[in-house]
Amino acid sequence: MNKENLSVFPVGEKNEAFAKYFVGQSYLNMLTTEGVSIGNVTFEPGCRNNWHIHHKGGQILLVTAGRGYYQEWGKPAQELKPGDVVNIPPEVKHWHGAAPDSWFAHLAVEVPAEGASNEWLEPVDSEEYNKLK
Repeated sequence: MNKENLSVFPVGEKNEAFAKYFVGQSYLNMLTTEGVSIGNVTFEPGCRNNWHIHHKGGQILLVTAGRGYYQEWGKPAQELKPGDVVNIPPEVKHWHGAAPDSWFAHLAVEVPAEGASNEWLEPVDSEEYNKLK
């Protein structure tokens, strides 16, 4: 599996704008920013974003390819595969990203809300991440 044929959506460019909030390499292709922002986010194996919180609006993840994980603070990580949908309520601290041995892609849908914002926090603990299968 390589990034070029991973999904029906184009991978996009290296995600330089948000690189400081990721461990590893991700790619971002904004599919639309009209009304609802939807981005195709692709993660190289082992790549994951930092813990973060969506204030007011929340987020929906639509998994399109590969294998990855989603974890809410204080809960065990859950494995994600194509077809999975994750509804992330506002104010929930979480992270998501690729499994250590797999590419991973999802559509990230930002739930619109007045005054919505995103707060980036600390990286996921590497020791804990490396325990994932």
